[in-house]
Amino acid sequence: MVDLKKHGPTIALVFTMLVMLSYSVEAIRVTVGHGMDVVLGPFIDTFGVPFFVMILILSSVTGLYSSLVQKYTIDYEKMQDTQAKMREFQKEFREAQLSGDEKRIKKLQGKQERMMQDQLDISKQQFTPMAIILVLSVPIFFWLLLRLPPLGAEIAITTGIVMPFIGVIGLTDFAIWIVPAWILWYMLCSLTISQVIRKSLNIGGI
Repeated sequence: MVDLKKHGPTIALVFTMLVMLSYSVEAIRVTVGHGMDVVLGPFIDTFGVPFFVMILILSSVTGLYSSLVQKYTIDYEKMQDTQAKMREFQKEFREAQLSGDEKRIKKLQGKQERMMQDQLDISKQQFTPMAIILVLSVPIFFWLLLRLPPLGAEIAITTGIVMPFIGVIGLTDFAIWIVPAWILWYMLCSLTISQVIRKSLNIGGI
């Protein structure tokens, strides 16, 4: 029997890597994309929802479930308590170093090991929600990649977007350096919605 409490973070990390590797396998990417298209495709094909609006909707959904998963899988109270203790420890340790108090420094170094273990435990907590969020998010990205207009396609109201300081741009065109406009738009929408949700749920940052 696998001890999930002990090996859970490792399993989640390995699973996360496998999910990310699936992106490079075209057969998986296309198959999952077509499966998602059965559910999401009608919004564009039947109801005529512009593609950039679909990105807004999906990025908002992503922000919602990401926040909820993190809220119920991460002990934020413990995380905030550990961070507060670490800040207090670092302040105390600096004071001991500046005063040259070797006895106090030695005592604090013993405490430092326990503090680092607590920090490590908090870091491990984040692997499980990351794996869950990826499982939910990757199919959405596969569908977006499937339905994106081809690079260099004529910009239409359903396949383009107006970006600040850039103007009208195709979603597959590069908006900033090598970042396509659709990814930038997705990130902006998701981050904005996530901040609102985190504030309402009283969730701290990770």
